[in-house]
Amino acid sequence: MRKTLTALLLAATLPAMAMAMPEGGPRHERGFGGHMFRELNLTEEQRHEIGRLMRDQMKARHDITERYLDKLPAAEKKAMQDELKAAETRNRDAIRAKLKPEQQKAFDDIQKKMEERRAERAEFEAWKAEKDKKAQ
Repeated sequence: MRKTLTALLLAATLPAMAMAMPEGGPRHERGFGGHMFRELNLTEEQRHEIGRLMRDQMKARHDITERYLDKLPAAEKKAMQDELKAAETRNRDAIRAKLKPEQQKAFDDIQKKMEERRAERAEFEAWKAEKDKKAQ
């Protein structure tokens, strides 16, 4: 079961990783598809439709992953979350180490703001869950 889940998660993330980091390094283009669709000279309507399709695909992938994760025992879910958090921390620290001191300060400020937003979002989600629970 564990190997199957690992393989499934890896298979689900490979296409996203491939699109996120094409040959030549990171891309900094806005919008869906960036470089891939720039050469097609898409109309505004086509860009919106393709963006919608890609968002739908991402949501479907997320839903499928969640469906399988819901079947995991609580201990394995916790272990996975802890491992993901540790990997995120290592990556953030590695990025920070590459920055100059003034960039590190700005990076720290950005990280602090993001953490505050996450806390606000968690508080909202808890409130929303409580409200939904009372409504039933």
